[in-house]
Formats: sequence, structure tokens, C-alpha cells
Amino acid sequence: MTPLELAARSLCNNEGHDPDRVGLSNNGDHYWTTYVGKARAVLEALREPSEAMLEAVYREMRFDDGTALKAWQRMIDAALEEG
Repeated sequence: MTPLELAARSLCNNEGHDPDRVGLSNNGDHYWTTYVGKARAVLEALREPSEAMLEAVYREMRFDDGTALKAWQRMIDAALEEG
């Protein structure tokens, strides 16, 4: 299961819907698929880590040359492409 699907399923479930429900109102697809756009928006928003997130990596990993930022962004980009 991709991060995009996991996020969409979580949003769907959070609003009280069964992610695995299939119905005519969503063209015969699982209900979670109607949340993919919202999940994509969340992942895109998370593409920029907070200063606290970067500082935590810098403290633990001992590098601050932008590597953490690049790695984070590449992982988010890959999650968006994978979906």
C-alpha cells in the first residue's frame, strides 16, 4: 500500500466512512479513492519540513549541508509519484 493510499484511507476513516466500501456514488471504486486529492494535498504540504524536524535530524545525524532537506523532499516526491 502506498503512502498516498494510506493517507487517503486514513482521511476517509477519520470522517467516519469505511474506506473499503464500494458503491455507485463513487463509480464502483472503493470509498477511500474519493480522498486521494485531499491526501495528495496533505503530502504536498508536508514536502517542506519544519525547522524542528530538520534540527532533530541535524542533532542525530550530524550533518547540516541540506542533505536532510533533499532526502525528505525526494521521499515526499516519490510518495506523490507512487500514488
